[in-house]
Amino acid sequence: MKNRVVIKSSKAGMVVNLDPDCPFSELERAVAEKFEKSARFWGNIQIALILQGRTLSASEELRIVNAITEHSGVEVLCLLDQDAQRMQRCEKALNEKLMELSSQTGQFYRGDLNRGESIESEASIVIIGDVRHGARVSAKGNVVVLGQLRGSVCAGVSGNENAMIVAMEMAPLQLKIGEVSCHYGDRGRKIGRGPMLAFVENCSICTKPIKKSGLSLLNLK
Repeated sequence: MKNRVVIKSSKAGMVVNLDPDCPFSELERAVAEKFEKSARFWGNIQIALILQGRTLSASEELRIVNAITEHSGVEVLCLLDQDAQRMQRCEKALNEKLMELSSQTGQFYRGDLNRGESIESEASIVIIGDVRHGARVSAKGNVVVLGQLRGSVCAGVSGNENAMIVAMEMAPLQLKIGEVSCHYGDRGRKIGRGPMLAFVENCSICTKPIKKSGLSLLNLK
């Protein structure tokens, strides 16, 4: 019987070859079974993923990624794609989604925040860029940094300890959510690998890696 899912490793990351002919629902189950059976072999790893052999829609890609992460210890940091036109379409879709978030939340900021610069939001805020050492962000809702976070961020400034902070790379000077804060030293130490989520638990700031589309967990209002 033909293998519907073949997993290989490469210098770029993990390559998963998918059967181009079988129904997608069967392929999705085959991916889940393949990764569940090989979970011990792969262990808990963070990888870039390359999907080959079949043309997938964005929703199908997400379902494949979910099948992998839900049935193994593999954390997919990003999908790699060498199709330049497709990458441009994805970038356009991201920008459109951010514009939609902007209309819902009232604010997003495009660009880097440098030392001495600050930005405040009466709701949540999405920052497309880096928050550098000495910069500061505060918001009554959540804060999402689509870049490096090396400055200080305060979310839930109205006392909302259910607010969250997300960054693609987190090495902050200070994080504060509601009235709970944590200092990380003058230089800021890197927390984890890849995208990270900060939240309040048991009256302290906790952080954990984002395995899936963590932004979907946020109520950006």
